[in-house]
Amino acid sequence: MSAAPLTLSFMSANYVARELGYGAAAEWGPFDAATNAAFEPIETFPERFDALLASITGIGFDAIDLWFAHLNWRWATPEHVAIARDALERHGVGVVAFAGGIGETVADVEAACRLANDLDVDLIAGLGGIVHTDRSGAAAVLDAHGVRFGLENHPERTPGDVLAAIDDESSLGAAVDTGWWATQGYDPVDAIRELSDRLFHVHLKDVEEPGTHVSCMHGMGCARIADCVDALVELVYSGVLTVEHEPYDRDPTAECARMLTLLRDQLANAETGHRV
Repeated sequence: MSAAPLTLSFMSANYVARELGYGAAAEWGPFDAATNAAFEPIETFPERFDALLASITGIGFDAIDLWFAHLNWRWATPEHVAIARDALERHGVGVVAFAGGIGETVADVEAACRLANDLDVDLIAGLGGIVHTDRSGAAAVLDAHGVRFGLENHPERTPGDVLAAIDDESSLGAAVDTGWWATQGYDPVDAIRELSDRLFHVHLKDVEEPGTHVSCMHGMGCARIADCVDALVELVYSGVLTVEHEPYDRDPTAECARMLTLLRDQLANAETGHRV
């Protein structure tokens, strides 16, 4: 049994295609830009952020990975933060991590960390160009703010690439994205085991086939989600398991609800404590 209950979280980027419209594009960029554009205006932010949380709690989650496009260190004001804190409290939702990139400069990392501090979040999991160009500078800022950063594998082709990027900095670790390991043709189960000593966070995503990155229901693709969960239980991982499913062509809500049920059933059968 796990040393502590696992937390099951919903990735708010699952709604990447909601603001632009499902099926409106075939790549991430336009959806990302549309979401930032929709959430930045302070006049409509309360309504949009409230609707986002209502969709998530409606299927049984009370923990989220908050995607930066929904509250971005590049544009968030103290008023945005106050509104977000109020909405999270009203909906009974905890932010277990911010999701997204921390930028390319020390100033970017500083801004991201300040936002994390403002929401009492101690982990950011995502892309970090600066980790490859100024690892020590990024680590110094993270340390100063008491924030950890989990480097999420996207271009990295092996766990060795991730370990080389984070080196031995205590504030840097790995955020495993099972879907991206599968896309790269690397067994996600092996990646979890090889990164277990530096594992900060896990995004459970399935993809249709290696070499592409088409998100699908857990168990319908090639990422071996059930085996990944078994490996994490065996390793006595006690962090967060984030349900991630970001289709461009359809609303993922119902599928995420089914994925949560599957995940809870598997953990219950393994006698592993968990909370949603």
